[in-house]
Amino acid sequence: MTALPNSLAARDIAHVLHPYTNLVKHETAGPLVIERGKGIYVYDDQGKEYIEGMAGLWCAGLGFSEAALVDAAAEQMRKLPFYHGFGHKTTAPVIALAEKLKQLSPVPVGKVFFAEGGSGANDTLIKLVWYYNNARGKADKKTILSRVKGYHGVTVATASLTGLAANHRDFDLPIAGIQHVDCPHYYRYAEPGESETDFVSRLARNLETLIETQGADSIAAFFAEPVMGAGGVIIPPKGYYPAMQAVLKKHDILSISDEVICGFGRTGRWWGAQTLDYQPDFVSCAKQLSGAYLPISAVLVPEHVFEAIRDNSGRIGTFGHGFTYGGHPVAAAVALRALELYEERDILGHVNRVAPRFQARLNQLADHPLVGEARGIGLIGAVELVADKATRRPFAPAAGVGAACMAFAEQEGLIQRAIAGDTMAFCPPMIIEESEIDEMFDRFERALARVTQKVEHENLQNLR
Repeated sequence: MTALPNSLAARDIAHVLHPYTNLVKHETAGPLVIERGKGIYVYDDQGKEYIEGMAGLWCAGLGFSEAALVDAAAEQMRKLPFYHGFGHKTTAPVIALAEKLKQLSPVPVGKVFFAEGGSGANDTLIKLVWYYNNARGKADKKTILSRVKGYHGVTVATASLTGLAANHRDFDLPIAGIQHVDCPHYYRYAEPGESETDFVSRLARNLETLIETQGADSIAAFFAEPVMGAGGVIIPPKGYYPAMQAVLKKHDILSISDEVICGFGRTGRWWGAQTLDYQPDFVSCAKQLSGAYLPISAVLVPEHVFEAIRDNSGRIGTFGHGFTYGGHPVAAAVALRALELYEERDILGHVNRVAPRFQARLNQLADHPLVGEARGIGLIGAVELVADKATRRPFAPAAGVGAACMAFAEQEGLIQRAIAGDTMAFCPPMIIEESEIDEMFDRFERALARVTQKVEHENLQNLR
């Protein structure tokens, strides 16, 4: 790409530092400038249409042109464009949203804490767990467990929780006090001849061994996404969460459901924890909480934890944590309206009506020679591209197959992400219709055919 002088693309290259981007390549490739959106579609500055197959970043559940959310923002902006929750202050939208989240929660909730995004919510949870254990006299119970390939954010602490090498390399992460346990991906990590039941039992035994070796009095909490998103859309086998939670409860270790991607209908129920039989102590949520129209996240705190935190703040004199924009009244008003729209329009019912078509088209891809595994649930899924289908051997990173597939998809009018190497993810807005699902997969299949030609022509399956 050659950006015209003074074009948006040229100005972007000159001035913007992009997240999750090869910054050297960006100087020549340049950006895709998105100008507007309508429904499940977005349009670039040249007028080209794209199906947004990732709902942005797993977040625009109601699409890109929901007038009711725009109206909710405008109304609140006119009434009170900003206020905060520090020092006994509050606003009506924050109160109403906290009440609504407690009503919808999959577990009993004492209080709701608001932050600006998923990273902030999960960072808050780490601090709350530490604060709670100090409050109850367990000063050594501080280690936090998460999983290989898990994703929980990009702050210093939550990037440490995240179990992906790219989030650690040259950032001097992970920090001390974070440990990663087994990834529950049966396709990748099962031993030869091991059943899913035996795989689950082994992971639970490994967790038990780690706890007994290190000492339960030093381990505070376990973070898990019900469906692992950025790590590859990994869905644990049946029985995984009950088995892991039995071990955690035995050793007084809190469990946390990171619902940043899974929450608010993505898996066919309000919460991924409900779909995957996970009964956590805490819940974090963001993204579809506001339909992604404004930044907001929340932490759902159990009553017994709140009571300990409350009493400790009384001893100290304050609860010394919070964000300037946590519980922003405009974001809260938009989030409250989004939750109302999910109910008024029966978005969960719609997801369950169209998900069979989505999963059928996804599973058809499993027969493709480059697809090692097709996996999904509700309106989220992925296909993992492999160099050797029989042995499950992945492509060499230098082959760049996932990146090529993503580029071809974009040319075909489909925006996707290549995650965890060469896994192509699908997470469209939840308002997608069956005909649009078919069009999305038709565009992907054309991209997959083009990347297959590239692999064969360049002999990429044999690159080591």
